[in-house]
Amino acid sequence: MKSFLLILLSTLTLNSVCTSSSNKEAPLLSPQTEGSSDASEAAPNGGRLEGAVGDTLTIAMTGDIMMGTTFPSIQLPPNDGRDIFRDTKEITLRADLAVGNLEGTLCDGGTTKKKPGPNCYAFRTPTKFGPRLTEAGYDYLSMANNHANDFGQFGIEQTEKTLDGLGIKYSGIKGRVRTAIVERNGVKYGLCAFGQNTYTVHHNDLSTVKATLDELRPQCDILVVSFHGGAEGRTHTHLPHGHEFFLGEDRGDLRTFAHFAIDNGADVVYGHGPHVVRCMEIYKDRFIAYSLGNFCTPYGMNLTGVTGYAPVVEIKILGDGTFLEGQIHSFIQQKGAGPRRDATNTVAREIRNLTLSDIKGSPIQISETGHIGK
Repeated sequence: MKSFLLILLSTLTLNSVCTSSSNKEAPLLSPQTEGSSDASEAAPNGGRLEGAVGDTLTIAMTGDIMMGTTFPSIQLPPNDGRDIFRDTKEITLRADLAVGNLEGTLCDGGTTKKKPGPNCYAFRTPTKFGPRLTEAGYDYLSMANNHANDFGQFGIEQTEKTLDGLGIKYSGIKGRVRTAIVERNGVKYGLCAFGQNTYTVHHNDLSTVKATLDELRPQCDILVVSFHGGAEGRTHTHLPHGHEFFLGEDRGDLRTFAHFAIDNGADVVYGHGPHVVRCMEIYKDRFIAYSLGNFCTPYGMNLTGVTGYAPVVEIKILGDGTFLEGQIHSFIQQKGAGPRRDATNTVAREIRNLTLSDIKGSPIQISETGHIGK
């Protein structure tokens, strides 16, 4: 479990060493490089390491995180965002591994080529908001999304520098950091991310997907794959078969991608991108979440109805990656505040209904209160 001492991190600078806990080691702050994963030498055992075989592990997953923006105008939550994860951080702090998607940049300046409009947004979160992510217990954030490049190379480099200083791992930008390793309690979690944009490691390029997984699998006990894909908005909650196209862009064949990832060594696959929640699946005893929606986006995004659904998905797996059970914790976003508790379980019921509609033949079972079983 993560220590309550992590809440003290808000007083540290971005270059401080993060407080260690009994469950989470002090983070490695050295910058990552293309293809690097801070892992030890590969081991036998069918491509897996030995350490986690008998363990039960907990992973917490969330969707898009954009804590506020200074572009094109200043839209930031009060108190430097210290309250935005108030209702959710208990779950992400107690997990062995907490992951999400960083929807935008962490930078203090720069320029963008984007011009704000109905289908064009640019997000710039001040670096002083970075410690909120550590206080909430995040170990890894995907950068393979359509907002990581909002402020060009400068924004990417500033984001990476900020995350390095916080000890949060990341990956997903082509030619930069392709894989990451997080080690907790002797268990090595390998992480990689794929996106739909030309500057990301692309999920439509299955040869690159396979090469990435082949590289990472021997270095870790548990392999977690993130993807950003799918059409956007309240009319795209259902998961189609085949490729999705949106605004003239191929947003991926996400069923094929998720199954391919598991066929090639992934243990957990979680998605984001449509700004709404989607169905879940158990495939070959591995867990897939096809979209976790907007999670903490208090400004800059429509949060009415289903676009405000913000689950935290907590799963338990065996040390060999086999899914045991899980829980959809229901939250709904409030403008300017972030995700707040949904006592009616509306979010869990939405995911349950989408799963019943869109996934056939999977052993997954989701109750109306959000329990995930098989």
